[in-house]
Amino acid sequence: MMNLKEISETEHIMAEKIDVTGMKIPEHVAIILDGNGRWAKKRLLPRNAGHAAGAKTVEKIIEDAHDLGIKYMTMYAFSTENWNRPESEVKALMKLLRNYLKDCIERANKNDMKCLVIGDKSRLDQDIVDKINELEECSKDNQGITFIIALNYGSRDEIRRAMTKMAQDCKEGKMNPEDITESTISDYLDTKGIPDPDLLIRTSGEIRLSNYLLWQLAYTEFYFTDVLWPDFNKEELKKAIVKYNQRDRRFGGVK
Repeated sequence: MMNLKEISETEHIMAEKIDVTGMKIPEHVAIILDGNGRWAKKRLLPRNAGHAAGAKTVEKIIEDAHDLGIKYMTMYAFSTENWNRPESEVKALMKLLRNYLKDCIERANKNDMKCLVIGDKSRLDQDIVDKINELEECSKDNQGITFIIALNYGSRDEIRRAMTKMAQDCKEGKMNPEDITESTISDYLDTKGIPDPDLLIRTSGEIRLSNYLLWQLAYTEFYFTDVLWPDFNKEELKKAIVKYNQRDRRFGGVK
């Protein structure tokens, strides 16, 4: 009987056999990175340790995605509902975010990565907003993967904000209601100019969208995995790409 170390090594070898050469690589992958707290709990660690481990995984997966040829990656970092978590956890997450944004500026320039932040920034502290502006400005001309961070983001809130702005523009005569198209609505969303995701990945075994990119995911392929986010790696990303290539994307039509 194999011991745990041998099992781990065997699984690693098997994982290395995943080959996506010649497969269609999704242009845009959206991720709901779930399971940081459960990862920590399994290890008898505080939840904040799970969030810190999850942040490390974000860094690595962005590099892996770029290596695989993915052009856009959107990650759900903090939702509008996450403010309902215990105050101590929210403060720890904001501290982690500050450190992450500071490091991200350096990584963006080093890796030619373009960074964008979507969501309602009005509730964030000014120093965080300043770091976001600095990150977006310094990386705006980079030509590598575009990394989109969904921060204080909720899709219903995004659509509400978009409709409020559109209604105001109609009121001011900048547009006519009868001229509104699906493309017009997309242009008022936080994701203006960004192609809709081809593939959505959610970790930790949960099977729901959690108010994430509801408009943009209309024809996206979904992939759910039991792997907790801090344990997600390049081989797990390849598994999702393999499943993506098994889907028949018809966009409502017939082939």
